[in-house]
Amino acid sequence: MNSISVRALLVRGMLAGLIAGAAALVVAYFLGESQVDAAIALEEAHSHDHGGGEELVSRTMQATGGLATGILVFGVAIGGIAALVFCYALGRIGNFGPRATAALIAGAALLTVYVVPFLKYPANPPAVGNPDTIGKRTTLFFLMVALGVLLAVAAVILGRRLAPRLGNWNATIVAAAGFVLLIGLAYAFLPSVNEVGRDFPAALLWEFRLSTLAIQATLWAVFGLVFGYLTERLLAPGTGAPTGGGAVSRDTVGAVT
Repeated sequence: MNSISVRALLVRGMLAGLIAGAAALVVAYFLGESQVDAAIALEEAHSHDHGGGEELVSRTMQATGGLATGILVFGVAIGGIAALVFCYALGRIGNFGPRATAALIAGAALLTVYVVPFLKYPANPPAVGNPDTIGKRTTLFFLMVALGVLLAVAAVILGRRLAPRLGNWNATIVAAAGFVLLIGLAYAFLPSVNEVGRDFPAALLWEFRLSTLAIQATLWAVFGLVFGYLTERLLAPGTGAPTGGGAVSRDTVGAVT
């Protein structure tokens, strides 16, 4: 194809994000909500305030309609953003076809947007955390997200520049090592936040954090697979390629971006 519309890729990215959000919703409902309920029950059991006002939103609505709305809207949003990143990255980060490029973007997004911040500031269930520090904790988490993304971009640029002298393999190792080193320094210098009470069940905390990781992993894995399939059909129709191999011409990339 000589002309590919960014709009077409954006629509496919949002559609893939919606499908990925639906898959993540299933995981969140069956795996994560039970942990949330257990944490809320524990919080209520230890609370001395039994005269609270009526809930504005019931727990049932939070666990169904609220959960679905949040995850699906998030999926569509990140799908659109990832599609725009795909438009720029295709053909510029290596000799990868549409499916491989989509998979790389999804994997990089999971790593930088969730795993890197998660290892420093892991998710906590409702019964954990001081309401007075929520602003500070939110700021630190998003700062870690920004650092992860910026350092990942810097690592890609470094690897590309070192490749002609060191070769692709060695350049990738050097760039990855630099990324890990700088992330480690960020972990060391940024303040830690530990507001988990000593009486909070360790098993429940672990299962809750594991469930949040599973939700994000499902979201990005499904997005990478679905978006890769849709872009392959759009950019290289009739190829029938079972994998993401095969480069797209520079003319096509230029038309996309």
